Amino acid sequence: MTDFQKYCSQVLPTLPFKSIQAVVDLHKEGATVPFIARYRKEKTGNLDEVQVHEVIQGHESFEELMKRQAFILKE
Repeated sequence: MTDFQKYCSQVLPTLPFKSIQAVVDLHKEGATVPFIARYRKEKTGNLDEVQVHEVIQGHESFEELMKRQAFILKE
């Protein structure tokens, strides 16, 4: 289990990780929240806009934590 999977299991416990990963991948490719929620339901497991937004926020928080951790450990 990766750090991101552990983080998601704590922050977004009701969402399957497969759906979370699909949202993150689509967002990295430049897809917007409405686009993901409306046109990529088969990939995301029918997540609605609120859930998609929560996943994106959770991923951004995780990335910030990892940057902060790397900075602290660097010093």
